[in-house]
Amino acid sequence: MEKGTTDKKAVVESEDDLPQIDESTIGSLSEEQRKEYAGKLKAAGNHAYGSKDYNKAIDLYSQAILCKADPIFYSNRAACYNALGQWDKVIEDTTAAISIDSEYVKALNRRANAYEHQELYSEALLDFTASCIIDEFQNQASAQAVERLLKKVAEKKGKEILATKNKQLPSPTFVTNYLQSFRAKAPPAALDEKEEYAEDTGKGQLQLGVRSMAKKTGDGYKEAAAAFEKALELGDLGDLEAFAYNMRGTFKYLRGDNKEALDDLTKSVNLDPSLTQSFVKRASMHLELGK
Repeated sequence: MEKGTTDKKAVVESEDDLPQIDESTIGSLSEEQRKEYAGKLKAAGNHAYGSKDYNKAIDLYSQAILCKADPIFYSNRAACYNALGQWDKVIEDTTAAISIDSEYVKALNRRANAYEHQELYSEALLDFTASCIIDEFQNQASAQAVERLLKKVAEKKGKEILATKNKQLPSPTFVTNYLQSFRAKAPPAALDEKEEYAEDTGKGQLQLGVRSMAKKTGDGYKEAAAAFEKALELGDLGDLEAFAYNMRGTFKYLRGDNKEALDDLTKSVNLDPSLTQSFVKRASMHLELGK
């Protein structure tokens, strides 16, 4: 808190005698009176702040601001809001202070602290960095805050990237080995090469998926995954629906979408309890998840 040179005892004794300043009375005061009252109100606000009477301090600083739009008054009122955990108001007042004095380090640090509490890490990092530059890196706490926030920004950005990143299939060798780890089983007879379905049908997409898998290449597996997805979208699969969920679930698992893969395999076994491979795949996933 920036207290100035006003005698604290004198402030305490005269605090109750201070005039109540508001928008309706401010116009009647001369420039000199405004300056005088602003100083007294600030000192009284500092005393109230020191006594942890934050709401009273806020009222006194607000009156001081009416008398004079001083960046210190805004910053001091922001300190009260900071103590009350009212982060939006901290940001509002420190921003007002910084707009008057762009190199006001204390206001920059207070706003950065409020941003960090609101998990606005990039904004907090900018303010703490500006504070360090203005202070020529003399403030150890600000320098440590920059280092801390760099990690938080990187972690948050990393999570955002992972959340929006399209999950890819592993290498074709891995996919091939995974598929071959199950007992060999021929595709359903209805998908035999002798049958020919249009590719704009669910069964046609299932047939395309089986053919693409046989290539055992990266592109082939991508085509297969897309075909099994499309097959279920198109529908009208009849007895092949359980097989379709089995294969879509398999490729979802290979992409790392474990929850969706489990949902598909559960649908598969519910539709056709004789499809043992769906049980085996689901069981292996439960084991991997520690269940």
